[in-house]
Amino acid sequence: MKIAVVGCTHAGTAAVHEILAKQPDAQVDIFERRADISFLSCGIALYLEGMVPKLESMFYDSPAGLESLGPNVHVHLRHDVTALDARFHRFEVQNMATGESFTQDYDKLIVTTGSYPVVPPLQGISLPRILMCKNADDAKAIKETAKDAETIAIVGGGYIGVELAEAYSRTGHHVLFINGVHRLLSHYVDAPIGDLIEAELNAHGVDTHLNEIALQFDSDESHAYIRTDKTEHTADFAVVCVGFQPMTELVDGQVKTNADGSIHVNDYMQTSDPDIYAAGDAVAVHFNPTGKDAYAPLATNAVRQGKLAGINVLGNRVKYMGTQSTSAMRVYNHTLACTGLTLDHALKLKLPAAAVTLKENYRPEFMPTTAPITMRLVYNTETRGILGAQLYSKYDIVQSANLLSVMIQNRNTIDDLAYVDMLFNPHYNKPWNYLNLLGQAAVAQADQAQ
Repeated sequence: MKIAVVGCTHAGTAAVHEILAKQPDAQVDIFERRADISFLSCGIALYLEGMVPKLESMFYDSPAGLESLGPNVHVHLRHDVTALDARFHRFEVQNMATGESFTQDYDKLIVTTGSYPVVPPLQGISLPRILMCKNADDAKAIKETAKDAETIAIVGGGYIGVELAEAYSRTGHHVLFINGVHRLLSHYVDAPIGDLIEAELNAHGVDTHLNEIALQFDSDESHAYIRTDKTEHTADFAVVCVGFQPMTELVDGQVKTNADGSIHVNDYMQTSDPDIYAAGDAVAVHFNPTGKDAYAPLATNAVRQGKLAGINVLGNRVKYMGTQSTSAMRVYNHTLACTGLTLDHALKLKLPAAAVTLKENYRPEFMPTTAPITMRLVYNTETRGILGAQLYSKYDIVQSANLLSVMIQNRNTIDDLAYVDMLFNPHYNKPWNYLNLLGQAAVAQADQAQ
């Protein structure tokens, strides 16, 4: 069997490892536009802050490493797959170094082409001191530009924007943080939690402008100028990070895609063409809180989908469990962790939903120290099923988000959460775990509404 893999970051790398683990003599050709593979872009802020001193340490695999997995594995770097003819099982490839093109055939194809950073259609967006944040080249450019900078503008209020604002506030820079099209972290949290994040940024000196919409960029040799709907800001340079979109032009019209361009796959990561599998940022996830496709470009989703594509390309055996898009981030000395739907998103989807917010110390007040946790639980008012949750605290609450993720996947209710068995020891929690108390608050609210 001749297997071709197009794209080699998280999903592509995971797929190749799985194929060769199951069938070491498989013929696998990997085509990657870039000169590198397997870059952990989620670590860029750590590199820019200086916590990770070497960018090279964020590459967790190499072409030589993949080729060592089997005698018939070939990694083609700087090779762009320009056209696909799925009917005849072949595609066109251009060697980006030489300009030479050739045709490659396949028995099975795995599409792991990833995503693009969203580039707003604004004047000046491509000027030299207006930078994007996606890959290793972007990280190097930002690091180099920041060496002599005093003021850095961050445009975009998602995870990357918040992480960059925090990173550069820690390095002594003046940070202008501009966001206005959507609320801060609106994809992950509702307003009560988002307001806490904004307050934490302000407390650490970040100059937040979270109700301003960027309209135009300009620059000269040493400055970037950002005109918004309210005023004009000046910085030494600006980083624009307003989201990602699937890179799926290669399969356009040849496999089923969603309205947002993401590829639809079945439970085995198989597209509408039975000989084409797909995974990672190019693909829609099966979003368990709604039971429908959703676009959620997270590394956790990519590695799971990639591993499944590698298993199932050799014969459909393992089904995709879907995702709750569970995620977490550090915000100075706090942790934010989220899973499932926000209330805003649930209501936009016209689901019968409500939310309850509770603030509770994680362990008894008689202990030498404790810490409050602000929690928000989103639930279906008709079925009482858990739809989503948001947790914010100085205490490490990431495993609590993982537990709630499992409960959403298993279709547990707020009543289950209220009484599920959890350990008690004063070192770790109260007789009622804080998640039990959150469930009980939701039960009380739901019962009162009946």
